[in-house]
Amino acid sequence: MSINVDKWYDNNKKAVYIYMRKKYPSDITRDQFEIIKPFLESATKATRPYTYDLYDIFCAILYVLREECRWRALPHDFPKWEVVYYHYRKWGKKNYTGQDERSAFEKALEELAMPERIINGRSTEPSMLANDSKRIKTYLQQTGKAMMRGKKI
Repeated sequence: MSINVDKWYDNNKKAVYIYMRKKYPSDITRDQFEIIKPFLESATKATRPYTYDLYDIFCAILYVLREECRWRALPHDFPKWEVVYYHYRKWGKKNYTGQDERSAFEKALEELAMPERIINGRSTEPSMLANDSKRIKTYLQQTGKAMMRGKKI
């Protein structure tokens, strides 16, 4: 049995060899992850080196969100479900310490979506929000309030 190993380069141009797990449709690329990694690392204090690769943890969270499965039903090539759930809770928690009150997930999503919106010639701020199959028109630039079918929410 051979071990599948992938080679990629970190920010310091050093080669990093990692164990390759099975690819899932919910995975993002390593390059995309390098963009959002600082936001995820800043959500927790680094008291010791990580036991698991943060990329695998993030992809496991994406897998649970996409497949709508239970945490305990994660495939075995992802880290333990307890570790993945811990990071999900940490990264989803709002930061109320400073003036930026967004969670690490919100910051990461903005960082990934902003270049795509600019490339496609769209506004950097979204104008529509789909929630439970209902479209909500947001007027954040004008009023700071959201409207749904003529009702304030």
